[in-house]
Amino acid sequence: MAKSNLTGFEALGGLVFSTDREMDLSIPEEQTQTLPTEKQHLSVKKDTFARKGKVVTVVDGFVGKQQDLESLGKEVKKYCAVGGSVKDNQIIIQGEFVQKVKDFLLKKGFKHIK
Repeated sequence: MAKSNLTGFEALGGLVFSTDREMDLSIPEEQTQTLPTEKQHLSVKKDTFARKGKVVTVVDGFVGKQQDLESLGKEVKKYCAVGGSVKDNQIIIQGEFVQKVKDFLLKKGFKHIK
């Protein structure tokens, strides 16, 4: 699972004060690199749990930077012409578009989709 973006004190490990003048206070770069599309193992499924009976399509299993996930989510939403969001390392598409999303991901070069 990709590490979430940390800001402020969280990025410094909770450090509030230090007398060490040599201490490096720069915010560390995100360690996770995005895997190539042919090595990604994605799952696309229909879900209604905790959504008041409304159907959504969930794409899960993406390994990489949050920016790349959001970019892919935007492309999928545009392809399906519906709304959606990217939360908790998942792409959530409003409506039942499982086959359409799978076809789009295959066109983009993702090989391992279930």
